[in-house]
Amino acid sequence: MAPTRPARDVRLDVLRGWMQLSIFISHAGTAGFVWLIHANWGASDSSEQFMLLSGITLGSVFTLKRVRDGFAAAMADMRRRALGLWRRHLLVFIAFGTMVVVASTIPGSLVDPTEHGWCWVLREPWFAVPAAALLLHTPPFMDILPIFVLCMLVLPGFVWLLERFGDRALILPFGLYGLSQMGVEVPSLGPTASGFAPLAWQLLFLFGVWIGRRTLLGAPNLPRPAWLWRVAVAVLLLGAWVRLGQLGVAPAAPEALVALVHKPSLAPLRLLHALLLAWLVVQLLPAPGPWLETAPARLLAMIGRNSLDVFCAGLFLSWILATLFGALPEHGLAIELLGIPAGVALLSGLAWYVGRPKPAPAYKLATARSQ
Repeated sequence: MAPTRPARDVRLDVLRGWMQLSIFISHAGTAGFVWLIHANWGASDSSEQFMLLSGITLGSVFTLKRVRDGFAAAMADMRRRALGLWRRHLLVFIAFGTMVVVASTIPGSLVDPTEHGWCWVLREPWFAVPAAALLLHTPPFMDILPIFVLCMLVLPGFVWLLERFGDRALILPFGLYGLSQMGVEVPSLGPTASGFAPLAWQLLFLFGVWIGRRTLLGAPNLPRPAWLWRVAVAVLLLGAWVRLGQLGVAPAAPEALVALVHKPSLAPLRLLHALLLAWLVVQLLPAPGPWLETAPARLLAMIGRNSLDVFCAGLFLSWILATLFGALPEHGLAIELLGIPAGVALLSGLAWYVGRPKPAPAYKLATARSQ
């Protein structure tokens, strides 16, 4: 029997909305609001959770399409999604680079494009722009969407392996991750290296694909041994010690331990922290109920349903705030108290505008009346 499309879980939208706001606050580099996000209390942040959630979602979407319409149709659908995200990335790349360059030309501006990774685009745009189109040049703020595009392109092949070899196909993403930890990585072009090593970060996405596919196909739930709770809590406490030590509010952890939470390479402790944190949230997340009808939950769900648009807009807003913090440190508190709420309000407004019910096209209304 063909699997049915699962009902949308609003709780996941709430989590996505919260993570989007967390990313915005983290990128802005605030001093006070940043303590509200989990990135400053542990060894991983919202980036890992988005990779995992995206893999789960797209893995189930691809599997449903593949069972109903065939592998070719499912692959064409995923290719279309990847192409759409690639176009979005190029649009954001061009607009963001233009913003940085224009800001640097304002009289008295302290913005230096060479310090923001855009010097290659300014010096040799005929090389830098094609490299960006090939996802090989990723200045700061521009390095996460290419990972999603690449993962979406390899998703069909990974599912093909799962169909033929079962869970043994997981050897591939775990093997690539192991190579990444040994220093093997996809080359990048330009003066700045990507903040996300593809061979490492693909593991979260493809592991999510495995979870999403097996869940859609009705596989039994993974075991939940009692000892896993103790391990998860211990890893979260260890991550909190490392992170708070980096921020100077706790005794510093040994350098060897700090190296295990390196973000660009998705170091082992960071990976383990992200996976166990996601597992704990799943176990502790309240069941659907009246709490989903509260104003904060509805706001976060609205943001989560339109997370890509909110993320892209948040890149611009957070860069502006971070630039203001750097240029006017003496007014940092005022910028934060005004800028963060204003940014959240703007992102919420964008989510509402993008997700609002669209009126039916005139030709559809005319057809309906004639019938």
